[in-house]
Order: sequence, then structure tokens, then C-alpha cells
Amino acid sequence: MAEILAIAMFALACIGLMGGYSVAFTLSGVSLIFAALGVATGTFEAEFLLSLPGRIYPLITREILMAVPLFVFMGVMLEKSRIAEDLLEAMGDLFGPLKGGLGVSVVFVGALLAASTGIVGATVVTMGLLSLPTMLKRNYAPSLASGSIAASGTLGQIIPPSIVLVILGDQMSNAYQEAQRSFGLEATGVVSVGDLFAGALLPGLILVALYALYISITAILKPSMAPAQDWPEGVSPWAFIRKTLIAMLPPIFLIIAVLGSILSGYATPTRGAALGALGAILLAAYRIAPTTLGRRAALLAAIGLILLVVINLTGVDMRFDQNDWTGSERIAVSLALALAGMAIIGTGFSMLPLISNKQLGDVSRTTMHITCMVFVILIGATVFTLIFRGFGGDELVGELLSAAPGGKWGALALVMLVMFILGFFLDFIEITFVVVPLVAPPLLATGMDPIWLGVLMALNLQTSFLTPPFGFALFYLRGVAPPEVTTTALYRGVLPFIMIQLFVILLVIFIPSMATKLPAIMLN
Repeated sequence: MAEILAIAMFALACIGLMGGYSVAFTLSGVSLIFAALGVATGTFEAEFLLSLPGRIYPLITREILMAVPLFVFMGVMLEKSRIAEDLLEAMGDLFGPLKGGLGVSVVFVGALLAASTGIVGATVVTMGLLSLPTMLKRNYAPSLASGSIAASGTLGQIIPPSIVLVILGDQMSNAYQEAQRSFGLEATGVVSVGDLFAGALLPGLILVALYALYISITAILKPSMAPAQDWPEGVSPWAFIRKTLIAMLPPIFLIIAVLGSILSGYATPTRGAALGALGAILLAAYRIAPTTLGRRAALLAAIGLILLVVINLTGVDMRFDQNDWTGSERIAVSLALALAGMAIIGTGFSMLPLISNKQLGDVSRTTMHITCMVFVILIGATVFTLIFRGFGGDELVGELLSAAPGGKWGALALVMLVMFILGFFLDFIEITFVVVPLVAPPLLATGMDPIWLGVLMALNLQTSFLTPPFGFALFYLRGVAPPEVTTTALYRGVLPFIMIQLFVILLVIFIPSMATKLPAIMLN
């Protein structure tokens, strides 16, 4: 009876989510109803519910999850500052004369925006508004134009730093600890979000390269789908190169600062996200400041931050016991304090234009909205998984995976297939919070590498943004696409990119070092 109720609870929750009901309240409401049924039938112990506060409070106070609002803030601020527009315009002019060059430039810009914003909706809408009309005007096939924009917009889910990787890394860490406790594994360490960042970097870059290769091959074989354009007369190509470099360098520098500090181990993902949020403020202020004073203040703050990082990299001991300081340490600490003051003052002045045009308020409200959505869903998913395990659902899932033909590889194939199918109907957040805690511990108990498994799941979740009928990237692009781009053309355009994503998943399965080599190098 308990197993029947567990299966019925999971099925009813999925039906409710597919029906468009609120995710958090569907998960918690359905689970609490079934908990009451279980208590009434004697198949569920009410004492399980007493542990809910002890499970929820550590979630909302976990330091790693503080990176979520910071990364969201960074992405929204960069999107509002219209840095993406400069990138798209500059790279479109530079690569336009090449066959498929405009499509390739969309892919590269999507990769840069993915690493700097990580928000699919903002990236797809921005590129859809700016690039899609231009591509159609230059006689690109609607299917190829819309497919390349939608696929490029989803790169923010696999290229770090990514909100998906932060959430998935936290869930994989919990699942790994659960597998160690429940299945008697040897404690070999923990799985960090930084490890998942490093593991996802190479597969993400391979995706970018394959997207660009597909567009280039299509342009060569079918020139009518992606015709080349001539440079305007009297304009030197070097002028376009200079314009592109000016547009690319600020976001690239921010990406290197954030991702480099995390991957090198000098900053946790939360501190790296804080650095990225501050860097996004300075870039936005420099971009929209109406006076030279505002731009100089942003530049002054940026210089102060850079020099502070340099001092930190030198390994100077910043302890507070001044009696033990050497002369060089006193100088370094004094210089660090002066630079910190310069960065604080510069940041304060550079934020004035963001406050005056209400951009800072808009970004903060958007960040709060997205962050609250994520955490409310996390609480609802916690209630759901606790009650599901109270019915013995976790043991049922473990038995199901153990009985899969082909051993652990058959179980992995089954899990990946289920996640891929659920991606047709559910968002990555629901799949991450509901499915991963149930299926990851049994898979990890078979000896699978948690980083490798996390990267596979992240690649699989990325396809959920492109798979009809409920792919969110399709919805975003459909909302801003002109009438001549039909829904059929949009669906047809994303199919090759979905196949590329599935191909990369197979590559990572058969070549695990693609996901594990870089984290191992970092560890050493």
C-alpha cells in the first residue's frame, strides 16, 4: 500500500505540474495530502513531518545557495545595461561577409552571454529582438535563424558560471552524501559547485564549436539558407575588428575574473558570484553613465578591485595581530586598505546613475522575484522528497534502477531517458529538485563519478529548454519573433541542435575524461 501511494503521489504531482499549476504549492500540497492519507491508512508515520523544519532551515541558510541571487543579479544587470546589443551588432558586422557568419556570430555571442548572465530568458529575448530581424532581412532561412538563436540562448545552462550548475551542484553534493550514508560507500570527499563548473566547461565549449560547425556546413551546402553579406563600401575591416574588441573585452574580463577566481580555488562560488555582481554594476555604470565623472568613478573602482585581487594572489598574510607583521606586510595591508577605500568610493559614485534612472531598483526587484521562486520551489521539493521517502519511495526507486537490464549502465540510460522525456513538459528546476534527489543516490552507489554524472544531467537538462511543446526557449523566442517565423519553422530549426546536444551527451558518456579531467587538474 505504501509503494502504491508513493507512485500515485509522484504521478499526481507530475500531472499537476504539466497542467500548469504552481510548482512549489503543487509539490507541497500533493505530498501533504498523501501524507494525510498515509497516516489514515497506517502506511505513513506522522513523526516524519516533525523533521521538516530541520530540513528546510539548513537549505535557506546554506552559503552555496547565496550564489543564486548574486549570479541572477549579475546576469540581469548586464542584460539591462544593453551590453549584449553592442556585442551582437559588432560581431554581426565582423562575421557577416562569411558564409553563415551572422549565425556563427550569434552562437559566439550566446556563449559570451551564457558565461556572463546565465539566464536563458534574457539571452533568448535579447538575441531574438536584435538578431532575428537582421538575419531574416539578410535572407537567412527562418528555421536556421530561429534555431540558432534558441539553441545559443540555452548555453547559459551548461557554460559556467550557471544557475543550473549551482543548483544541480548543491543537489549532487547532498545526493553523494546520502549515497555514502545509505549505501556504505567510502567517504572520498565532497562534490563542490566549483568541481561541477570545471567539469561542465569543456562539454560546453564543445557544444559551442559544434553549433558553429553545423551552421557553417549548412551555409556551404545550402548557401540560400545562410547567405554571406558584403562589408559596407569605404569601411575597413579593421574598423569592425576594433569595434568588436571594444565590445567583447569588458564581458570577457568579467568572465575571466569570476570563473578564474572560482576554478583556481581563490574564491568560493558565492564569493566569485559577489565579485561578478559588483563587476556587473561597474560595467553597467560605465556603459550608461551620462558624465565623465561617473565613468571615471567606475573605472577607479575597477582598478581598486583588480589591485586588491593582485595583492591577495601574492599570499600576503592579512591577520589582525599587528605585532607579528613584517615591514612588507604592513605596507601591503595599508595599500590593501587604501585600495578597498578607493573601490568603495568609486562604486558608490558609479551607482548614482543606476539609481537615478531606476535601473538598480528594477534589477533588484527582478533578482528578488527569481530568487524567491527558486527557494520556494526548493522548500516545496524538500517537503515532497521527505514524504516520498516516508512511503519508502527512495527504496522503490533504488530497486527499480537495480532491476534495470544492463546493470548500472542500463540504470543510467533509464534515468537519462526519463529526464529527457520530463524535459518536454517540466522546467529544469522541477526536475533538479524532484528527480535528482531520488535517482542520484542509487546511481552514485554503483561507483559512478558524481562530477561526471552531474555534467551528464546538466547536459540533459539543457535539452529541456528546446524540446517541444513546452521548451522555455521556444516560448521566449515565439513571443518576440516576427509573424513570418512560424511555430513549425521554429520547431524544425531546433531539431538539429537537439541532436547535437544528444551527441555531446554520448561523447561525455563514452569519454568521461571530458568532464573529469579539469576538476582532477584543479584538485592536484
